[in-house]
Amino acid sequence: MTLLKNKIGFQHVGSFLRPQAIKDAKKQFAAGEITKADLRAIEDTEIEKLIKKQAAAGLDYVTDGELRRSYWHLDFFWGFGGVKHIHFGEGYRFSHEETRDDSAILNGRLSFDAKQHPFIRDFEFTKSVADKYGVAAKATIPAPAQFYAELVRGVNAKNIRDFYATDDELFADIIKVYHEAILALYDAGARVIQLDDCTWGMLVDKKFWRTMVGAGFDPELLKNTYLKLNNGAIADLPADLTINTHVCRGNYHSDWAAQGGYDAVADKLFGQENVATYFLEYDSDRAGGFEPLAKVSGDKNVVLGLVTSKSPVLEDRQLIIDRIHQAAKYLPLDRLWLSTQCGFASTEEGNKLTEADEWRKLALVKSIIDEVWG
Repeated sequence: MTLLKNKIGFQHVGSFLRPQAIKDAKKQFAAGEITKADLRAIEDTEIEKLIKKQAAAGLDYVTDGELRRSYWHLDFFWGFGGVKHIHFGEGYRFSHEETRDDSAILNGRLSFDAKQHPFIRDFEFTKSVADKYGVAAKATIPAPAQFYAELVRGVNAKNIRDFYATDDELFADIIKVYHEAILALYDAGARVIQLDDCTWGMLVDKKFWRTMVGAGFDPELLKNTYLKLNNGAIADLPADLTINTHVCRGNYHSDWAAQGGYDAVADKLFGQENVATYFLEYDSDRAGGFEPLAKVSGDKNVVLGLVTSKSPVLEDRQLIIDRIHQAAKYLPLDRLWLSTQCGFASTEEGNKLTEADEWRKLALVKSIIDEVWG
């Protein structure tokens, strides 16, 4: 099948609810009752269970469920040299909730060391287990644009000039360390890497535009910056490495952070970002219509996130199928695919559903893929 050749297959966006065993172990570790090695052994066991279940559910590409992470993005940033874990003073503000207040700021010039960054070792384990069960392992990391957005978030931006005289110097180092991290993941066996990216999902929100513009950001310049960082990091990679991206509007404890269709960013995001496939949030009216899909350039594919990971309620099967065919008016059906709109636990808190609900959702996705694409 063409789509399988394009390395889409049946895959989940990335994260799964944290098992109780990991939650308990993290509490024990924080209390000094078990060692870091003890915690990792428990994580290893739970990750293997999860990969085995993913394989049994028919997934072609599996992840570690992000079970070792606290956040989908910050844990990766903290692995770079020159980055410090701080408490920002306030969390990310979602529509109904506020997250914990962790963040990342510069405390030196950026560097990457494959022996020091935990994601490389973590992926090596995931790959070894995936090989055992006859499936491919997918690596999920936050996009370079997302890293930049964190570094310039509020007061975080104040110390950038302590280490970088110009923005161009900072951009060059972000691109460099990301490129090195991607190649390290490749060396660890990754052949599909997904860049998770909320920056475009925030840009489509009119409230975000007003806030960012009011803070001195130029919208067009910001889009160009995001594009420069993402494309720069994924340039000149091995030919057998596929880079995909997942665009999100926020996914925290079943809450959302932004709303708006893709129209405002389609020219840049769909027309000029050099990825193979876009995983797009389309589970609610907040994502707008399918018309912007006409801007997807070349032979790139789109995975429609029509099944929500935020609610345990199963979608109406025929409605999902109908929406797939509506999207096919703007992008051919053989360049479309289906998934949930996001992971089930972008942070360790997780969304408001059960582990059984996760698998029912994925079974629905798989059955619709089999029916529509056969």
